[in-house]
Amino acid sequence: MSNPRYPEEFKIEAVKQVTERGLPVAEVATYFGNFGSFNFPPEPHK
Repeated sequence: MSNPRYPEEFKIEAVKQVTERGLPVAEVATYFGNFGSFNFPPEPHK
């Protein structure tokens, strides 16, 4: 089994979820790993 190759845009978006939205790395990794999309859940209302 080989590691999948992700586009640069995909990786940047994953990092933004952690750095800009403050989501836990594990949560982002699980979500992107399971769904592989940029349609991350919307930001919670503050």
